[in-house]
Amino acid sequence: MEMKRIRLTVAYDGTAYCGWQIQPNGITIEEVLNRELSGLTGEKTRVTGASRTDAGVHAMGNIAVFDSETTIPPERVAHALNCRLPEDIAVVKSEEVPGEWHPRREKSVKTYVYRILNREMPDPVRRLTTYHVSFPLDLAKMQEAAGYLKGEHDFKSFCNVRTEVEDTVRTVYDLDVARKEDVITIRIRGNGFLYNMVRIIAGTLLDAGRGAYSPDRVKEILELRNRAAAGATAPPQGLMLMEISYADRGNAGFAGKGDSEK
Repeated sequence: MEMKRIRLTVAYDGTAYCGWQIQPNGITIEEVLNRELSGLTGEKTRVTGASRTDAGVHAMGNIAVFDSETTIPPERVAHALNCRLPEDIAVVKSEEVPGEWHPRREKSVKTYVYRILNREMPDPVRRLTTYHVSFPLDLAKMQEAAGYLKGEHDFKSFCNVRTEVEDTVRTVYDLDVARKEDVITIRIRGNGFLYNMVRIIAGTLLDAGRGAYSPDRVKEILELRNRAAAGATAPPQGLMLMEISYADRGNAGFAGKGDSEK
């Protein structure tokens, strides 16, 4: 039988998982996919993911690939696998790709969203998908601060000190902050994200919104290249990986850097 490489678009509620990547201290998205794919195909199957999201982080469109000799048509793998997966993980699309295609080596554009529930009292219904902030936030100041982060910059101030990469330069194509009723949404689109980068950006914009410093302080934070200068890492439940777009899907503007946002 012929070996095929199959690409999965995966959505999940990350609340119950210790992130994407297999680790010894708890169950992960990757572990569940490996187990259920192995059961489905009868092969020892291992997926390779595009973005190693951290514990509590959600996704609408993470990407993974696996190799298999299964006779199940690639486009039907999603349906077959969803019959086996828990209700907080779903494969929304499956398709065959060339054997050399790799989700972390191909040029891509990634879109993340961070949601803040900004009202006096918490909402139990939205506690797993938003970060509750009870004090008032100045949307205009957050928007102004976000403007300094657009474009190509060294984001060393905005990544976890344990980040194991030599090059911390990334390009942010779009960074928008909008409010609808009691939810402030930070939407960021770029060519790659460092470990905790989006959550640190969210924490820094929150500081600007509450008046801890003026929005133009963000420019200085970038220039300092010092993690201690930026805001706190915002909690994981507000973060969602919305989409990873690849050139083979008819998209443009790619300038591939690695992604290790967690």
